[in-house]
Amino acid sequence: MFTGIVEELGEVVSLHNQGDSIQLTVRGPVVVVDVRHGDSISVNGCCLTVRKATADSFVADVMQESLDRTSLGSLHTGSRVNLERAVTAQTRLGGHLVQGHVDGTGTILRRQSSEHWDVVSISLPSDLARYVAIKGSITVDGVSLTVSALHDGAEPTFGVSLIPTTLAMTTLGLAQPGDLVNLEVDVVAKYVERLLSSTAEGKVMDAP
Repeated sequence: MFTGIVEELGEVVSLHNQGDSIQLTVRGPVVVVDVRHGDSISVNGCCLTVRKATADSFVADVMQESLDRTSLGSLHTGSRVNLERAVTAQTRLGGHLVQGHVDGTGTILRRQSSEHWDVVSISLPSDLARYVAIKGSITVDGVSLTVSALHDGAEPTFGVSLIPTTLAMTTLGLAQPGDLVNLEVDVVAKYVERLLSSTAEGKVMDAP
């Protein structure tokens, strides 16, 4: 579990092709300070398991399904990535509850810069649109953001406003129109939908 508050802007050191997976090495001296084998680190919003770590980097395996369903398949040596360690009981929940399970990908459509922030418009897969609401939370490349605009229709889109800290400390400050980003909708919305659909179908079991 994560909060969507990026701790560090890391860098891809290498990608070793293993046929149906890749072995990804990422430099991130902040997130590896207390990391151990088996720990979870969010890389651009994808929860990856640490295989091994050095003083300034870590190695993780990325399965083919993750490569097919996320933007990790487009990474290359030198790519910048958003990094966050899994939360602990003492972690402040500065963002929202993020699982690190990417629901789909979107494309940066346009960005409008002002003196102190950027407004970014992103495409939204139609099957995810029902989980997104104005002023609700969404995770974009592992960054917890508030939805500032939403347009339904055949090709749904949503907008987010990026403050200077987000622009400086995450990959979203570098993202340009045409770039692919990982999206994770608020898990609470998915549970609510599941509960309501089960209730409508009469499948909710009585509590003991």
